[in-house]
Amino acid sequence: MAANKELSIREAQQRVDTWIKTFGVRYFSELTNMACLTEEVGELARVIARLYGDQSFKKGEQANLSEEMADVLWVLICLANQTGIDLTEALEQSFEKKTKRDIERHKNNSKLSEK
Repeated sequence: MAANKELSIREAQQRVDTWIKTFGVRYFSELTNMACLTEEVGELARVIARLYGDQSFKKGEQANLSEEMADVLWVLICLANQTGIDLTEALEQSFEKKTKRDIERHKNNSKLSEK
């Protein structure tokens, strides 16, 4: 795949599904994938804590923020695929819900106003 080609969420879901069926034999169980997602989020948190927080990297440890984010996305897509969730549709619904709920909320939050 060319580095500059955009990949829609729906295409990503299809590509992950094809990869799993071609190279992965089958999806891990939903429970295993939930544990894997938790593990991947932890790895992402570790990198963020070291890059933007107060922790420092251990000797030999490398920061690869994009790789950790992609790993989280991969497992999330696996879970969506095996539970029949269309992430494109789900994200559109989330935008709609958040827009209705928060249309003025954040604008009126003094904690978010510029100082």
